[in-house]
Amino acid sequence: MTKALVCLHGWGGSKESFTELRQAMEGSDIHILTPDLPGFGSEPEPDRPWNTDDFADWVENWLTSQLKAHSSKLTALHLLGHSHGGRIALKLAYRQSAKSQLPIANCQISHLYLCAAAGIRHPRHFRRIAGLILAKGGQTLIKIPGLKSLQAPAKKILYKLFRVHDYENASPVMRKTMIKVSAEDLSPLLGKIKIPTDIFWGKLDRMTPFSDAELMNRKIEGSRLHAFDGVRHRVHRDRAAEIAKTIRARMNPI
Repeated sequence: MTKALVCLHGWGGSKESFTELRQAMEGSDIHILTPDLPGFGSEPEPDRPWNTDDFADWVENWLTSQLKAHSSKLTALHLLGHSHGGRIALKLAYRQSAKSQLPIANCQISHLYLCAAAGIRHPRHFRRIAGLILAKGGQTLIKIPGLKSLQAPAKKILYKLFRVHDYENASPVMRKTMIKVSAEDLSPLLGKIKIPTDIFWGKLDRMTPFSDAELMNRKIEGSRLHAFDGVRHRVHRDRAAEIAKTIRARMNPI
């Protein structure tokens, strides 16, 4: 192993979230590591609600165990994060920039890729508040005798419509975890990140708005923004070929 790319998936995702990227990277000499984060995929959820630092600690420990045997041969360690994984990647990049080195098998992150990264806190806008009210009110309405048979499908539609289904589907621990990580605003850390960074974003993203990409691009010195028309939150999947091309170029500079 001489070059490693670590990919951190978003909330509700898993290592399978990077299937398209793996396919686009086939034939390269880059070793791709895609862990299931705690609470997702095959990885058990934490025993208590976590914040972003807890996830960052876990990734550090996981990487140390994965790279320990190969650290002497590792020439490049690149980090990619999508959505929630991007939030964790930002935290790790900040830690390295602040401390000069992360304890990841004596290796440093040499490049950062942010794909529709979370981490910028926004006020709870009207649509989300209305969605929660209607979803809760809708549950009460469909409990009326005669409408009970509609409860399950109607509940699913309500939460999907107003994009609060991730919260509704989570366990109690993961619900509290979601609240904790969403409450933290990472924007004050952006200007302190000193790692070369590429930012990939869909202009139609409604989960992490494109204005977040522009903010990150302004605050992270020297970062490059790759904007995609007609793309929503799945930029890491829908534009995997373009992202892979950029990664190859950064790993193998001319």
